[in-house]
Amino acid sequence: MKHHIPYGRQNITQKDIDAVVETLKGDFLTQGPRIKEFENNFAKYVGAKYAVAVSNGTAALHICTMSLGVKPGQKVITTPITFVATANAIRYCGGEVVFADIDPNTYLLDINAVKKILKSEPAGTFSGIMPVDFTGRPVNMEDFRKLADEYGLWIIEDAAHSPGGFFADEKNHLQTCGNGKFADLAIFSFHPVKHIASGEGGMVTTNNQELYKKLCSFRSHGIAFGDDNLINSVETAFMDALPKEYPQKYPLWYMEMQELGYNYRITDIQAALGSSQLGRAEEGLAKRREIAQTYFNAFENEAFILGQSGVIEGHAYHLYVIEVPKRAELHKHLREKGIFSQIHYIPSHLMPYYQKQGWKLGDLPNAEKYYKHCISLPMFPTLKAEEQQFVIDTIVNFYS
Repeated sequence: MKHHIPYGRQNITQKDIDAVVETLKGDFLTQGPRIKEFENNFAKYVGAKYAVAVSNGTAALHICTMSLGVKPGQKVITTPITFVATANAIRYCGGEVVFADIDPNTYLLDINAVKKILKSEPAGTFSGIMPVDFTGRPVNMEDFRKLADEYGLWIIEDAAHSPGGFFADEKNHLQTCGNGKFADLAIFSFHPVKHIASGEGGMVTTNNQELYKKLCSFRSHGIAFGDDNLINSVETAFMDALPKEYPQKYPLWYMEMQELGYNYRITDIQAALGSSQLGRAEEGLAKRREIAQTYFNAFENEAFILGQSGVIEGHAYHLYVIEVPKRAELHKHLREKGIFSQIHYIPSHLMPYYQKQGWKLGDLPNAEKYYKHCISLPMFPTLKAEEQQFVIDTIVNFYS
């Protein structure tokens, strides 16, 4: 039997299809009611006050850095083990990316490495921190919030891998990724291999009303509507005589571009699919955790395992990573068997673009060592038990 097992795959049900078809038959394909519905549902899911849906996760990151006022020359600290979009969002605004090494036990941004960087420079050198819930394992945002407050920094939580993930705070209360209690802003992605698929799509969550307003503006060309939000005079708005007893201060058609924004809007079609998928998010999480437990049990006592994601409470398991010797050979062998594993990620600081910024091999040894050995195994809710067992058996046989 020839296998074809990807590392990730969307799960589209008839209910999802019906939600999209219903939207296609409706009055709005974009900028309609499905978007607000999706935003409200998602904000409730993660426990945040506000949610802003956008075209993709990269757009979400970009409007976050814009809303927090990143400017040329400002320094922001982030992890090298993430998709490059995390760091790129800083560069889009002209900011300077400062990579800090990872904790080799969690694969997450090492708070001690961040502290070391902050202590090495004068106060005011850095503007913010962008931790990433890599693989779905939540960063302890409470600890980062204390550190950020000490240095007057903002936090963007890149939670693209972790909708539904959580950690326990110092009072043993469960804190959901993206709930806005510790990070100023958090972002999520709805790419097909993520927990919630909308084709493409992203979301920003926050508890800050002022940031929420900025996010809404930046995702739609920097345009404002409504009497209370406008800057120009009524005379400028009408350009002719004001009709008597006009029902509002400004013309009904009037809008203003007040900032340089972007067209980062999501469609009602995508939002309908996203809302439908969100309805069974917990079901998908439970399945991911079951798959993770099976991998962990299978590899726990294998001598070739240098490290693995493990079984962690609150982990959302977008990915399940193992660290192994002969990683390139294993990757090739798996492909030959129809198992399409993936490598997450090439350290961002070693990308040619960031090497041009001065980063080089040897700067972040933990991240580089991790990259040398990491491989992401198939992880998606519709992965069959026999498929997972085939993956496990193929890996074990390769090393035996």
